[in-house]
Amino acid sequence: MLSQVTATRYIEPLRSGGSVPGVVEADDLGTYVVKFTGSAQGRKALVAEVIVGELARRLGLRVPELVLAHFDPEIAAHEPHQEVRDLLNASPGLNLGMDYLPGARDFTPEVAQACTVDPVEAGRIIWLDALTVNVDRTVHSSNLMVWPTFGTAPPRLWLIDHGAALVFHHRWDASAPEKTYDFRHHALGHFTPDMRAAEAELAPRVTEELLREVAEEVPDAWLTGEPGFATPGELRDAYVEYLSARVKASEAWLPTDFPTREELAAEEALRAAKTRQGRPNWLKRVPDLHGKPAAEQDWSVHLG
Repeated sequence: MLSQVTATRYIEPLRSGGSVPGVVEADDLGTYVVKFTGSAQGRKALVAEVIVGELARRLGLRVPELVLAHFDPEIAAHEPHQEVRDLLNASPGLNLGMDYLPGARDFTPEVAQACTVDPVEAGRIIWLDALTVNVDRTVHSSNLMVWPTFGTAPPRLWLIDHGAALVFHHRWDASAPEKTYDFRHHALGHFTPDMRAAEAELAPRVTEELLREVAEEVPDAWLTGEPGFATPGELRDAYVEYLSARVKASEAWLPTDFPTREELAAEEALRAAKTRQGRPNWLKRVPDLHGKPAAEQDWSVHLG
């Protein structure tokens, strides 16, 4: 089962994502990035984090350690921003923590250009994302970290932020297990991912027993009150049954069509041109930062 810790010091909010997680220190002397039950994404995002993160770990992919973090908003009374305080005040009790990776960098397009990613590893990560319907690992928002970044050690990819996965649990009756999703713009798609090798390796390992073990990691409190399910156990069964059926239907959804770097650049240039055509004349004189290569952009505009 996931370890449980108690947050003892609130350090700062992270504003890089919509859920505004917070960096905290805990009574085990660890530092964690905590995602809160009071965020706009709600408890289902935390359920997805646990199920996808722990499934990834059991399949041999790198995911920062997850913990159940007990949080008292009083330790963050010094937080100056009202919207963040509102989030923290709405999140007493059990929340989800992820081990903080000091010195880790986002896997941005610039970092990706300098990295070599093994096609087998790329295939494994994309296969997991396709299985769990994680459409939030794109070239523009990779939800990957590169760590370590020191010495002569080669950088390694770590998977983070799976709260947007398992999209089927937002409408249980509207998504068939064999449904396909667009993964052409996956963050690792242009590393020639070996999807057939990933399928052959991972599909036999994602058994009903493994899925049930992962689902058991989710606290009952995050599985209560779901319409159509009388108990947390019933809801856990639904996750297990859906993902089991999706594994068996992998031939229908296995992504294999990925654009090259050059094709991605061409698509981005076309998109930028269409955007500029649709602007009023006065706005056409404003630089389109999103249409430029990242290296040519003035990031001070974005970062203030």
